[in-house]
Amino acid sequence: MRKHPREKKCSTKRLKRPYSSFSYTIATDGGNQRHLMEGMTTKRQWIYAKKPGGRLYHYRQWVGYTLLLFLFAGPLVRVHGEPLLLFNVVDRKFVLFGSVFWPQDLHIFVFGMLVAMVCVVLFTVVYGRIWCGWACPQTIFMELVFRRIEYWVEGDWKRQKRLNAAVRDTGWYLKKVAKHAIFFVISFLISNVFLAYIIGTERLWQIVTEPVGLHLGGLIAIIVFTLVFYTVFAFVREIVCTTVCPYGRLQGVLLDDKSITVAYHHRRGEPRGHRKQGSRQTGGDCIDCGLCVHVCPTGIDIRDGIQLECVNCTACIDACDAVMKKIGRPERLIGFYTTAEITGEKRSKPGNARAIAYSMVLAALLAVFGWLLFSRSEVEGALLRASGSTYQLRDDGTVSNLYSLELINKTHREMSFELTAGNRHFSIQRVNPVNVIPAGGTVQLSFFLVAEQRDITSYKTKVNVCVLVDGQALETMKTTFVAPTGGRD
Repeated sequence: MRKHPREKKCSTKRLKRPYSSFSYTIATDGGNQRHLMEGMTTKRQWIYAKKPGGRLYHYRQWVGYTLLLFLFAGPLVRVHGEPLLLFNVVDRKFVLFGSVFWPQDLHIFVFGMLVAMVCVVLFTVVYGRIWCGWACPQTIFMELVFRRIEYWVEGDWKRQKRLNAAVRDTGWYLKKVAKHAIFFVISFLISNVFLAYIIGTERLWQIVTEPVGLHLGGLIAIIVFTLVFYTVFAFVREIVCTTVCPYGRLQGVLLDDKSITVAYHHRRGEPRGHRKQGSRQTGGDCIDCGLCVHVCPTGIDIRDGIQLECVNCTACIDACDAVMKKIGRPERLIGFYTTAEITGEKRSKPGNARAIAYSMVLAALLAVFGWLLFSRSEVEGALLRASGSTYQLRDDGTVSNLYSLELINKTHREMSFELTAGNRHFSIQRVNPVNVIPAGGTVQLSFFLVAEQRDITSYKTKVNVCVLVDGQALETMKTTFVAPTGGRD
């Protein structure tokens, strides 16, 4: 049997760039070199992340798997006959927690997107890039699904490295085929869920069960989404976070010295040096074990300072805390710190006031969005005067105007309605006897507004038209009634 060379311990060499005021690190780990200098372009080195563990990782699993459950349940769970979440761009229909939103509710949807963007920005300014490590779908799928499957099939990071360096025999191919087959199946499942968010579960089921020729476009979409997800999670991986994602590139702009982020406490850890448990301490707390580098999913050394590649996954915190326990030193050599804390400055009142102010802004935006969301009318109407028509003088001394009306039912139930005029001198005469709006549907009708000519006091009169459902006015529309004043021919 072929013997593999013993794994070399992780060592770091601190180098200086000529004519530069900063340094960068080349980390040597088993013969592989990782260039961590910002802006430095080198050939990609595959990252073998050590299997994480610890208290924060346990919490992250609870958060991640809860969000995954919510993600898969979104298009499947029904609330009043509607999916929990739906973003049907094709039919311009959006559903949030069972409430249907149509193009007429565009202002609410746009405000909701604005709230989401402000939420992420303000949260990052105060708490760093914690979204990336704990709630981003890319990180959750990569670290809690695909990488765990990789650990199960190929083993931990050292076994993976040995497997990729080994001779390609039957066992090698069996493991690789098994891993990528599972990756492809999961990617196929994700693509179906993703498509269900766009077209709904009913149409997705039709694509799956009916002949292929009837839904060729849907089948192509599933195949394309599957290949995209498979490529991302099997090959691209951390490059999505470090290079592709624009949010990661904005981190340097959003963070400042009062932002809380995952950081190495260099004043406590330096100078580094190997030390056994119970031995006399002659340097800093960092024993240069390299575990914080081994567990990092983006392959950085957190000890080099705050870096754009850090997704705040907290794996390095758990790894470092475990080492500190073994050597009898306090935990959180790597932890959640602000730059001011690491440099020796205490958290000041302006920092607290800043966090409170941002939180208040976010709370106000969420309150306004909640009010828009829950106060919107269940019925919306578009009332227009009939094109090309004018007033009609009748033989019985009345005058009328013709109008066209479109009503939209935003609820999941069928509605019976009545039309009434808000002004006591006016009445309504329908042209077509429509009095029911289907669930989630629309109706179009025409009607006359009629009034005694003697009651008309101006050529243009403002009139309200109310839509009554169960005796309650759900929608009130304003229009103009045109007619000569009383006594005129």
